[in-house]
Amino acid sequence: MKKILFVLSVIAAFIMFGVTPSKNNITPYTLTEAQPISEIAAGPKILVLNYHQIKDTPSYLSVHVDDFDAQMNYLVENGYIAITPDALLSALEGELELPPKPVLITFDDGYIDNYENAFPILQKYGLRATIFVIAAFVGKEGYMDWEHLIEMEENGITMQSHTLNHIALEELPDDGLRVELLNSKLMLEEKLGHSVDFVAYPTGTYNLHIAAIAKEVGYRGAFTIKYGNVDLGSNFFALERVPIFRTPTTMKDFYERISYRQSFEEFGWIKK
Repeated sequence: MKKILFVLSVIAAFIMFGVTPSKNNITPYTLTEAQPISEIAAGPKILVLNYHQIKDTPSYLSVHVDDFDAQMNYLVENGYIAITPDALLSALEGELELPPKPVLITFDDGYIDNYENAFPILQKYGLRATIFVIAAFVGKEGYMDWEHLIEMEENGITMQSHTLNHIALEELPDDGLRVELLNSKLMLEEKLGHSVDFVAYPTGTYNLHIAAIAKEVGYRGAFTIKYGNVDLGSNFFALERVPIFRTPTTMKDFYERISYRQSFEEFGWIKK
């Protein structure tokens, strides 16, 4: 009975965090069905954490500063090694061997509290991270400016794209999609002086057509908010993440979200 209840709770969590198929989801496999499932299971398992705001004022998108500190401490104390999106993709392509417990720490939008609150904590623990920036929002009230972004990049925080204006991509015509995806890439590259190769879809929504245009304009990979670990079964343009938000039991939920990821693998479940 306990095992049945556990399975049911995991299924509920699986649905809660967006792993169930929808018309907006593209097939998650980059490799053909001929690849044995055992090969996927034996490959790298990469935890990608997704944050938005790190601040003490109440917000669904935020995590309390002390909780974020405790979460980063947990990662370090438990042997996780922070990596970059480039390293993640290189591992999936078989060009790089990752450490046993890799983690990609990501933030969406580019809020000023990422600089004021998250950045010092990341430095405290010597952790790398990636921020997906809404290019047209840089310098606006509540968001980081270019000086913030450049300073963070000089200290191990990678900047990538979260589109130009954070518009729901599935509602745009092709020309609008290209403006949002390409112009944000070009603006960030011009201001930051390096190639911008990754994008996080606004609100995490995407489909096969959007993914194709993201690839067409020059991105190498794209991140969603689909709950799960990244592995050899992941689509480079629909990469999974584990969203972390403020809840009545934030730290308990943080531990459980990481453990649920492991439980899926232990039960032999795979992404569909």
